[in-house]
Amino acid sequence: MASFEIFGGKPLKGELTPQGAKNEALQVLCAPLLTAEKVTISNVPDIVDVVKLISLLQAMGVKVEKVEKGTYIFQAKEIDFDYLASEDFKSRASSLRGSIMIVGPLLARFGRGFIPKPGGDKIGRRRLDTHFEGFALLGAKFNYDAGEHFYSVEAKKLKGAYIHLDEASVTGTANILMAAVLAEGKTTFYNAACEPYIQQLCKMLNSMGAKITGIASNMLHIEGVKELKGCFHRVLPDMIEIGSFIGLAAMTKSEITIKDVSWDNLGIIPNVFRRLGIKLERRGDDIYIPAQEHYEIETFIDGSILTIYDAPWPGFTPDLLSIILVVASQAKGSVLIHQKMFESRLFFVDKLIDMGAQIILCDPHRATVIGMNREHSLKGISMTSPDIRAGVSLLIAALSAEGKSTIHNIEQIDRGYQDIEIRLNNIGADIRRIG
Repeated sequence: MASFEIFGGKPLKGELTPQGAKNEALQVLCAPLLTAEKVTISNVPDIVDVVKLISLLQAMGVKVEKVEKGTYIFQAKEIDFDYLASEDFKSRASSLRGSIMIVGPLLARFGRGFIPKPGGDKIGRRRLDTHFEGFALLGAKFNYDAGEHFYSVEAKKLKGAYIHLDEASVTGTANILMAAVLAEGKTTFYNAACEPYIQQLCKMLNSMGAKITGIASNMLHIEGVKELKGCFHRVLPDMIEIGSFIGLAAMTKSEITIKDVSWDNLGIIPNVFRRLGIKLERRGDDIYIPAQEHYEIETFIDGSILTIYDAPWPGFTPDLLSIILVVASQAKGSVLIHQKMFESRLFFVDKLIDMGAQIILCDPHRATVIGMNREHSLKGISMTSPDIRAGVSLLIAALSAEGKSTIHNIEQIDRGYQDIEIRLNNIGADIRRIG
């Protein structure tokens, strides 16, 4: 198990370019399963979860050619369905949350799909009912082997339907969408997720020959087609990494420019950081954050304490609440962080409390942060990363802290952030990978 040693308290300065979006990559890498033709995808991040998915696709029979760093050609002429019944498949797929999104394309093109219960972050319950209820409405039969924790779904021919999701699940929307594009007739898809990741998937599918309208809204209309062709697709920059870098700049009193952020796809993210008092400005398609000694949290108009909470897009992404919580610890003022979607994502605050932050964990979903206005620095400690986003939040805290911090289980960070210590060291951080 690898660890980071971080020597904090150093201001950083320079430029950072965000990697390709992890959450988008895990979706669009499954789309080549819908066609026998070649699909080229660029700006693919070199992170553990993506590498695992590419390796899984190869094991399934997909031909993968790496053209250059971040660019791959995929061709799924044939799929080895015998492999999908193997123990190796069960082992690989169950270690990766994103593996669930192979089911929709397999079902649409080959009439059957299989998947073990996927893994991923331990951030609370993340049920799969939405995915399979959508497949069932399209005419598929679903089976779950509780002993093996193995899902299977089959359909001779999918038929378009009216689908109203009970939750705006991003992966559920992606999975059902990829099944519906080859279904016979028209599908109306209401309460669909509309994150930029989903918008990108829709645009990619349309470039392959699908007929999807309503993109960027929560009602999609899909006219089924008989087959799809190849395409070229470029993954957006990772909005979660961009938000992480904004938080890093604030906590470490650093002057940082984040390059090529695709500002129009960031939604309310910049404004949420501004509500914490962080100065940032748009320069073309870059974000410039000046070095700030102090920043003050806004209150509501009536003077009551600010609440920041997650919500389906275009609300604030849950993946950045951990970053917001850390950044608030050194602000002037207080804020209530309300994590509505996952009940275990705030449990890492005990590490921040040990570092000297003033945080009250009200319940599994809410934490009140009393900002210290830099009157007391956080102090370095030894800790363990519980999930991707908490891991980076702890890394940011450690970079702002006095003394040495050690973060264990950094494989969690590697799942979502590409060469993070190399990129941060290039602008003045002191992070050492050990083990």
